Amino acid sequence: MNRQIKKVAVIGSGVMGSAIACHFANIGLEVLLLDIVPRELTPAEEQKGLTLESKTVRNRIASSHLANALKSKPSPIYVQKFADFITVGNIEDDLGKIKDCDWIIEVVVERLDIKKSVFEQIEKHRKPGSLVTSNTSGIPMKLMVEGRSEDFKKHFCGTHFFNPPRYLQLFEIIPGPYTSQDVISFFQKYSSLYLGKTPVLCKDTPGFIGNRIGVYSMAMVMQLAQEIGLTIEEADTLTGSILGRPKTGTFKLGDLVGLDTALSVTNGLKQNCPEDKMIQEIKDSKPLNYLLENNFLGDKTQKGFYYKETDKSGKTNRFALDLEKLQYRPLERSKIAAVEAAKQVAGTKAQLAVLLADKSKAGKLIRKHFASLFAYVSQRVPEITDSFYPIDDAMRAGYAWKYGPFETWDLVGLKKGIDLIESEGYQAAEWVKELASTGASSFYKIENGKKLFYNQNTKAFEAIPGQDAFIILNNIRNTNKVWGNSEASLIDLGDGIVNLEFHSKMNTIGGGVLAGLNKAVEIAEQDFRGLVIGNQSSNFSVGANLMMIFMMAAEQDWDELNIAVKMFQDTTMKMRYSAIPVIAAPHGMTFGGGCEISLHSDKVVAAAETYIGLVEFGVGLIPGGGGSKEMTVRASDLYRKNDVELNTLQEHFLTIAMAKVATSAHEAYDLNILQKGKDVVVINKDLQLAQAKKHAILLSESGYTQPVKRRDIKVLGRQALGMFYVGTDSMMAGKYISEHDRKIANKLAYVMAGGDLSEPTLVTEQYLLDLEREAFLSLCGERKTLERIQYMLKTGKPLRN
Repeated sequence: MNRQIKKVAVIGSGVMGSAIACHFANIGLEVLLLDIVPRELTPAEEQKGLTLESKTVRNRIASSHLANALKSKPSPIYVQKFADFITVGNIEDDLGKIKDCDWIIEVVVERLDIKKSVFEQIEKHRKPGSLVTSNTSGIPMKLMVEGRSEDFKKHFCGTHFFNPPRYLQLFEIIPGPYTSQDVISFFQKYSSLYLGKTPVLCKDTPGFIGNRIGVYSMAMVMQLAQEIGLTIEEADTLTGSILGRPKTGTFKLGDLVGLDTALSVTNGLKQNCPEDKMIQEIKDSKPLNYLLENNFLGDKTQKGFYYKETDKSGKTNRFALDLEKLQYRPLERSKIAAVEAAKQVAGTKAQLAVLLADKSKAGKLIRKHFASLFAYVSQRVPEITDSFYPIDDAMRAGYAWKYGPFETWDLVGLKKGIDLIESEGYQAAEWVKELASTGASSFYKIENGKKLFYNQNTKAFEAIPGQDAFIILNNIRNTNKVWGNSEASLIDLGDGIVNLEFHSKMNTIGGGVLAGLNKAVEIAEQDFRGLVIGNQSSNFSVGANLMMIFMMAAEQDWDELNIAVKMFQDTTMKMRYSAIPVIAAPHGMTFGGGCEISLHSDKVVAAAETYIGLVEFGVGLIPGGGGSKEMTVRASDLYRKNDVELNTLQEHFLTIAMAKVATSAHEAYDLNILQKGKDVVVINKDLQLAQAKKHAILLSESGYTQPVKRRDIKVLGRQALGMFYVGTDSMMAGKYISEHDRKIANKLAYVMAGGDLSEPTLVTEQYLLDLEREAFLSLCGERKTLERIQYMLKTGKPLRN
């Protein structure tokens, strides 16, 4: 059956329901969002003369929940206008509208009786064959479909989104006893391709996979921190970014999730998993009980393990809970020696070794945490999943861990992990011991560009299903490397396409990356038919190497700095005018120079979660790698007869002058950083490189020819300069900007106006690049710019001086 989803209904508009509705709107679907009818008027409604029969009152719960969601940060929606795809209503008046929906998602309170009542009402109105799913985090599927028709049962299962749905990739699919295999297969494909998710097929067991493992890990770390005598700040530092996990660590994660929710899930697992010895051994938490008794539920009540308050002087003071005294004290940011030592070595594997060998309390927590975690996940196979790799998928996609538990175990070493488990008094599952007895050193291995996992059922290594749809650089980097230096590698993707990936710190752009870009174009022109610029790290690139710029400017090495800036400009122009198509695949943070590389590609295949912009203003500079020139070119290309050209130029000027950063790839269209009809957005980042490769092939096979250098860029000269100078003077007079802000803005204005020309003139790109480079270099000579750069390097924050 060729099933299509055109309209979705979400029943239940709370935090999760509204966020799910927004994510469906993100992909362009019509969404019907329903909730219950209020039973009493608010004072504001009474004042307006409304009654309980008024439509706005009857829809108030759904509409207010959606409004709150749209105001939240980070936003659940790519662009605010996408909210127009969502229609709110109420269950009493509008449930009949679900007859037009292809997928109906229940997101009501976690009570079986309420869910069954909702499903009874849904069955009266749904069309046969429509999908019905529950976003439950633990109620068994078999109980929810009791009394439902055969068609309902066949098309029903659990589809568990993780909060926030836009940002967390995990999509747990939990079949019921009657769910059709076609329905399961559909959700696996649809969630990956259209929702940008990592689908994980779960058994109908308590907590499914993500929460079963994640909640155990969180509860155990909280218990160990108290037993060992660590502060919550120390525990969070030890279980945060140093392990490749979110910097929230454990206690902050509890505050984020909601402490009542965390305890509810933990107690639910204890109640529903009587045979799970390790979950039963988790002790009652006095600190958690203290917080719940006082209604300190975490972020939702602005107070949990942590809280902050603003004093009379306007200063923000932060506090943390003392686990022993159960009193709040000022937040402590003391460095942990073990973590600082781990930071001195490269790579998570080496860092783990340092942490595990540490003799202090910190090392004790790490050893006990991983011993219990490794033992726990090994014992959950095959209870919650027939194979172990879905556990890693779930923890990466649902809890944002860089490495899942078994992947981490591989970093530690299979045999060392077993020894660690036993040294702390736990037991590894027998299938793990059997694997070790074969002489194997890991759960995974790479062969012929594919990742294999150990199947404990067949006792053999097998390819993880579904890899053919993805390009995974880790799997091919060693065998397909064409060229490389310390900051960039060129990898053959097959079919005549090569990929250049950066691997400098945070993918900053320095001499090594620029050399890589030049070499990549040369090799691709000679031996291949297309070039992709992409990587699979957290961010595409945070921009130019600021430290390098700062050192050259501080030492007043102007000739060297001029050469470096010109090299960047020449590199982006070499990409623009290459003989083969160049595709940029940005994702995550794509700032400054990273944005400029994207601006000069033939096509951008951006991940939906791309935060892109020209941010140089924040460090007292203007874009110097062709970005100022390119935004001038794009403004010129939009000039139309009888339009006010100054308005178009001003919009592009403000994109740079206000250091605007698109908070999604879709928002980048509004800034003309991405171009409609040319650049594309891929919602699933895992598919991005495969899609970029396809577009490179398509351009090549469509008769790609080397572009001709442009000489037709219209600049407006003094007409534009006058407008910009008046504007910056007014902004400074109103104290909206500083004197140095005005100086930077006027330098940018001079470039984008094309200089002090008496009338509009057609110029070349090189003419604009020369103006851009001159302005960039002159700003590098300003003391206040150097102060801004130094402050950014030191704090990671912009300085206004």
